[in-house]
Amino acid sequence: MDQLITFAMSQSLLSTIWLFIVLMIIVMTIRIQMSPIKQLSTQQMTFLVNRESGVVVDSRSEKDFKAGHIVDALHLGNDKVSKNDFSSLEKHKDNPIIIVCSAGMSAGKVASQLTKAGFTRVSLLKGGMSAWLSAGLPVTK
Repeated sequence: MDQLITFAMSQSLLSTIWLFIVLMIIVMTIRIQMSPIKQLSTQQMTFLVNRESGVVVDSRSEKDFKAGHIVDALHLGNDKVSKNDFSSLEKHKDNPIIIVCSAGMSAGKVASQLTKAGFTRVSLLKGGMSAWLSAGLPVTK
């Protein structure tokens, strides 16, 4: 313990950076846990779709969507997202909605916009289509 304190005193810049990184990890973990938008695994998503009539919304480009998408997924293009045009999803407002993108990185933006638009049960697929394909789950064209 004495060596740790001595190191921290002599290497204050490194100690400060380390402390900052640890605090950021803690803050991000808490934000993810407290967020109304949940990240689902492929198995959780499948259960949600089958048991609670969940709706899969694919936010990838039209080209990627046509190349292969999750069965019964609806396409929501970037042009509609940027205009907040969610009229195609209005009839599913009370159903669970799962946003899917390529790798799970850009789906958060779409999910937060849907939440702001009044959709109550919005989730996203952790890992996106990459996770879906690596799990060997079916796609359609």
